[in-house]
Amino acid sequence: MGGLLVAAAALTLLACGDKSQSVSGVTAQSAQVQSTPAGPAKRDFKVALVMKTLTNPFFVEMEKGARRAEKEGGVTLLVKTATQETSIEQQIQIIEEMVQAKVDAIVIAPGDSQRVVPALKKAQDAGIKVVNIDNRLDADAMKKSGMSEVPFISVDNEAAAYQSARFIAEQATKPTSAAILEGIRTADNAQKRRAGAERAFKENAKIKLVAQETANWKIDEAYEVSKSIFKAHPDIRLVFCANDMMAIGVMKFIQESGRKDVLLAGFDALNEAKAAVKDGKMQVTVDQQAAEQGYQGVQAALKALRGEAVPTEIKVDARLITKDSAD
Repeated sequence: MGGLLVAAAALTLLACGDKSQSVSGVTAQSAQVQSTPAGPAKRDFKVALVMKTLTNPFFVEMEKGARRAEKEGGVTLLVKTATQETSIEQQIQIIEEMVQAKVDAIVIAPGDSQRVVPALKKAQDAGIKVVNIDNRLDADAMKKSGMSEVPFISVDNEAAAYQSARFIAEQATKPTSAAILEGIRTADNAQKRRAGAERAFKENAKIKLVAQETANWKIDEAYEVSKSIFKAHPDIRLVFCANDMMAIGVMKFIQESGRKDVLLAGFDALNEAKAAVKDGKMQVTVDQQAAEQGYQGVQAALKALRGEAVPTEIKVDARLITKDSAD
């Protein structure tokens, strides 16, 4: 690096020499991950933040965190998103465009854990550093393509979903039917959240899981799925949604139906969901600190570009948001 002295201050979360660093915990209230700005880069690195969409407020927050890292690290951040979370081919095209643009690093929240891997392998072959945030890339797909291991930054999705679903499951004191609305089924985070909710519901012998459907992270699709599952199973009293966008769709259907006996759990702590929790329309959601994930992703890319060690896995703290902790 040409002998340039780099500031000794580094993120505790990205401690040099660690293969895996975790500060994960799912609590009702928890402190933010503490971050110390890295020193200035040798040159103006170009870092691409490739997200699923900006129609979900979660990714708007993720960009805010990445912008903070851009300002502190002296990099040029290029923010690229697909139209929808299901627009996987568009996200693949974006990756290929970033390779052609010869960016120095790609920080990606992939819409699909498998289908984007070949494009990211091309990026690695072009000498571009890759950092994976939010939704984990599929290990088998990476191995099959010959893609090298990359840093992964996210919450423990299974544990956080378990806590969210358990919050409503514990309130079932008599025979109760439950449903799960899943995200994109080929996405690792959707799979982990489904598994966490399943585990929570199975722990209560009084709960019968009668419906598991995907709504692909979308409000309108969740609304339509709700119509279908409640028509088939009108006795459903518990619903876990793998993100708040889907929970908002379910909540809309519940309100229109005049149902007041359904407990609803979500994931993401969107402002609308937090307001619904405070009003009692939802019971719980999960704050997975989208801004912190974006911030840590860009910081990890910058450290990799400087030739510094980056942990292979970094877990950001997840926090359970209930009516008692919604403020």
